[in-house]
This record gives sequence, structure tokens and C-alpha cells, in this order.
Amino acid sequence: MPTRFHADTVLPCDPAFAVHRPGVVDVDDDGRLAWVGPAAEAPPSEAAVVRLRGLLMPGLVNTHCHSPMALLRGAGEDLPLLRWLQEVIWPREAGLTPEDVYWGMTLAAAELLRGGVTTSVEMYFHSEAIIDAVRDAGSRAVVTPTVMEAPGMEHMGPWSAQLEEHLALAAARQDPTGRIEVGIAAHGAYTLPLEALRAIGAAAAEHDLLAHIHVAESRGEAAELEAAEGKSVPAILADLGFLDAPRVLTAHAVWLADDDLERYATHDVAVAHCPQSNTKLASGIARVADMLERGITVSLATDGPASNNNLDLWEEIRLAPLLQRVATGDATAVPAATALSLPTAGGAAAIGRDDLGVLEAGRRADLVHVDTDDLAFTPVTADADVVAHLLWSAGREHVRDVWVGGRQVVADGVCTTVDVGRARAEVTQRARRLAAQA
Repeated sequence: MPTRFHADTVLPCDPAFAVHRPGVVDVDDDGRLAWVGPAAEAPPSEAAVVRLRGLLMPGLVNTHCHSPMALLRGAGEDLPLLRWLQEVIWPREAGLTPEDVYWGMTLAAAELLRGGVTTSVEMYFHSEAIIDAVRDAGSRAVVTPTVMEAPGMEHMGPWSAQLEEHLALAAARQDPTGRIEVGIAAHGAYTLPLEALRAIGAAAAEHDLLAHIHVAESRGEAAELEAAEGKSVPAILADLGFLDAPRVLTAHAVWLADDDLERYATHDVAVAHCPQSNTKLASGIARVADMLERGITVSLATDGPASNNNLDLWEEIRLAPLLQRVATGDATAVPAATALSLPTAGGAAAIGRDDLGVLEAGRRADLVHVDTDDLAFTPVTADADVVAHLLWSAGREHVRDVWVGGRQVVADGVCTTVDVGRARAEVTQRARRLAAQA
């Protein structure tokens, strides 16, 4: 049914970063936005009216997740990245079943939705199970099945067979409603031969798939490859044609030199910035301020719940500008409106989706209702205060209601589409088995 949302404040997260107090958001019966603007200028409507105290904003886009790793949350703490992967994570992942991944994704979907994340970009295994879990949870995802060759992961088969399987999945499981999109992921330059990277990039270009890859997460992760080739990973990817795919999303991108940043800008490569995971694993601080100055598309991501250890994108929204200010010594780096654009308009742009991330007519009605009747939002003396409080004072505990495509999936702080009790029990039981088998 068409619905008119009348809120104390509407924050569209558009380029002008307008603040409508009060504001109206009209949703049509197809789950798209029909009109957004100040309440005083709203057109006549016979739609049902939902009145909201507080703020209405776009659903958040989490652009780099391994969400089923909720199964591995807390495993292998206090290890550097490569030891953590090789000694703890990959041995447990070798024992994963599709059912394990389904329940890990189901529990994660509830956590994401509860925090106002309506879209996630998933890089993981058993992608059919991820798709089924996202469908059942009512969330939205871009699922990028992972091509990878690493010790302990031989059961996945050669990269060429993995790529063929993933392309078949992409052809079969694209969702015409836009709720589930299937792309392709190369795990990284240090876990695949060069011919695999070339083939994955070419396949992404041929089939217009989002190409997703880890790049320069930790210092020296691809040192052997870079020494052999005499150039950086981004330069290698450019030479292989990987960066020529129409949509390239690189996760982390911490250790980039100036010429790498110029290469990103030239090839229109997007970045999924994961500040909390990078900090926890001592991977470093990405040069986000420099990226934005060069016009590179930057989005925000949590990474997986085993390396973060949660899927709370609000923490990333705050930590990203904090780290840039410390790293640059500039207290004006990444101002509030820019920071709030990273997981909204920036997230949509990073994955090439012009139907998400901003509240404007024609886009999907992915909405987040934030409770501003809280000490954290006091006082508000000007529109700029709303934006500042949302960045510096708010958290996922202030998210009250969430809609995906006009369908309510969180009501008064509770995810209504997932049996959370059962999901917790399933994940706990399966996590114990994976730990015992590793």
C-alpha cells in the first residue's frame, strides 16, 4: 500500500545534504520513493500516514562483509592478520557446510538490519546459502562468490572451476526486484595466480558484474608478488585489465602510494573502507582524506564479525573521520556531512547502484527511523546540529524501525523477520563443531 511517512526530521543524504524539519517521505505500492521533501511542500496524498517522532534517513550500505563469519566471532583473537587467517580462520572455514553458512548469514542479517544496514556486500563461500538467508531475512545484498586458492582450501577446487560455478550462479540468481544481486570476487592477489585475476576481471566486464577484491589490507601481504613483478598490486591489477571492469570495489586499500591513488582515480575504482577491522588487526590507517580529495569513491564497511567483531556500521561512521583527523593532524578532515555520506550515497555509488543510498524519488524505499528523543540529540538549535549529533552522538541503539523496499523488517528495535533465538542456537552449535574439527 502507498504510505506517507511524516517525520520530525528527514535527512535524504543527497548531495546538498538537505535537512527537512519536519519532512515527508512518500512510498509507492512498488516499494519505491515517490516524493521526499519538506512537510510544508508535500503534494496532496490519500496514502496511509505513518507519523514518526525522530529522524528518517536512507538505509545504510555496508560494502564489505563476510557476514556468515558470525560463526567464527571471537576465534583467534590477538593474532596478526596472516597468522589469524592461516592458523585459525581458514582451517575452520574448510569445514563449513551450506547449512552453517545459511545460519551464520541469518543471524548476521538480523544484526545488520537491527543497526539500520539494509544492504550488505558479501564476499564468502556457499553463496547459494547466503542468497537464501538474505531472501528469508528480508534484507538486501550484493553477493560476490569468492574465487580463492589457499592452503587448507583445496576442497574448493581449482580457480577456473570456481569461476565457472560462480558465473553460473550469477546468471541464475539475479533478483529482478533488486533485493539480491550476484557479482564476483577475487579473494586477493596473494591468494590467486595472475591468470585467475585476469580471467575474473574479464568475466566481470563481460557480464557486467561487480568485481570485489581485497587490496593492500596489511603491509607486505603481497610482498613476494610485488617483488617478482616489480610493481604494486594496483599496478598489477591494472596491467591485467582487472581495473577495466565497469564496477570494481576494493576492500581496505590501506597501503596505497600516490601513484596507486592516481590509478584508482583514473580507473574509477571504489574503496570499501574498514576502519575498525584495520585498527583491530593493526593493519594501518587508509588514506581516506587523500582519496576523497582525488575524487575516489569511498564507502564504509565493517568487514566480517570475526575481525571487527560486530556488524555495527555506526561505529565505522564515527571512527573513519576520527582516524583521518589523527593521521592528518587536521581537525576538519572528513566533516560530518561527508562522513554520513560514506555509508549512504557513497555506499550506493561504490557498488554502482543508483537506486539506493539517498532518499529521492525513484530510489528504493530503504528507510531507517532514528530515535532522537534522547539526551544524545540535545540540544538542537540549527539543522547542522542534527547532522553533528547523528555522527558524533548516535549509535545503533538509536535505530527504532527499518524498512527494506517499503516492507518493515525492524519494529521498535526488534528484527521481525528472523527467529533470533533459533538463529543464535544454530550458530552456537555449529561454531562448536567447527572449533573441534579445526
